Amino acid sequence: MHKIGLFYASMTGATQEIAERIQDIHFEPGRVDLYAFEDAEPEDLAAYDALIIGTSTWGDGEYPDSLEAFLPQLDAISLEGKRIALFGLGDQFGYPLEFVDALGLLYQALKERGAILIGDWPSNGYAYQASKADLGDGRFCGLVLDQDNQPELTPHRLAAWVDSIREVLLQRQAA
Repeated sequence: MHKIGLFYASMTGATQEIAERIQDIHFEPGRVDLYAFEDAEPEDLAAYDALIIGTSTWGDGEYPDSLEAFLPQLDAISLEGKRIALFGLGDQFGYPLEFVDALGLLYQALKERGAILIGDWPSNGYAYQASKADLGDGRFCGLVLDQDNQPELTPHRLAAWVDSIREVLLQRQAA
């Protein structure tokens, strides 16, 4: 069975909760392996053709500590051609000037390493002033969830996003 690696960085548990929902609700059992970045090794990411990576944004637009510590280790593996879908959590009203910035920073870091990034998401329906995750064309670089202000929209957004990425992530990589 072709498996997907799902990696997440969470400071408060909200991103972990979303990662677990993706694993448990939106994919068949055994299809997605779940890793917290604080417990992961670069070889864990390298073992999968397809990845889902989730992060919250901390402070004034920074990575969570576990992701910040993990990123330099990416230089030890190749992400060239690896299919990766991203999701991020943020607070659009509490941090309107750096809404989901860590998601945008992660997108750039993975893009520079040759990853194939999929799963962009419409930016309409959010109220923010600036975001490094905004691609500038009415889309975010991945799924954006605001569990602080719009938790009632999460189930629909999550289901629609997973439906849009599932087929690409489950394709076997050409040899």
